[in-house]
Amino acid sequence: MTANLILVSHPLCPYVQRAAIVLLEKGVAFERVDIDLAHKPEWFLRVSPLGKTPVLLVNGQPIFESAVICEYLEETASPRLHPHDPLARARHRGWMEFGSQVLNAISGFYNAADEAALSAKASDIRAKFAQIEGELGAGPYFAGERFTLVDAVFGPIFRYFNIFEQFEDFGFFAHTPRVCAWRKALAARASVAGAASPGYPAALHAFLLARQSALSHRLRLCAAP
Repeated sequence: MTANLILVSHPLCPYVQRAAIVLLEKGVAFERVDIDLAHKPEWFLRVSPLGKTPVLLVNGQPIFESAVICEYLEETASPRLHPHDPLARARHRGWMEFGSQVLNAISGFYNAADEAALSAKASDIRAKFAQIEGELGAGPYFAGERFTLVDAVFGPIFRYFNIFEQFEDFGFFAHTPRVCAWRKALAARASVAGAASPGYPAALHAFLLARQSALSHRLRLCAAP
């Protein structure tokens, strides 16, 4: 690929990290431009009809939505990250969408207004990881030895739990040893590590504290002298 690529991003957006992982896996040169979603510049609103990140500018032409960006990169740059078999490829796309549902559950968890809602959302996350446990084999990645787009989706997902576990053990991975091994393998992958900025942990911690939720209340209690 010889196009000029600019990834318009927000530092905390897991969907941005998903696109960045794919770009890094394929060795495609790109520039990353962060924006403040609370004060969206006019030029961003012109290229992002939904007002969300990521947006990939390809020679100035915008592609929005992370799944679409990943599919574009899959069609235009090697190595291929989807399976060659059409049925396997379709199943992988389904698990990519499942990953988006896990992100929705995580959002519900850190935004839960009270302890009952927090507990329910934690149970939902544990149930989703139990479903994935049944799909994983010997690893190290979702489909075995080969890194795929499903792995690109789940790398940013697991990053949230590095912060959650600094303060409390919610037992998210207590009964999912294959998911635990997968999480560890993804954390060690250069593309996954490189998709987040060095200040990501501190920025995520600050973001969680500002939610005025049951979780942020717990975080404040942990931080109290």
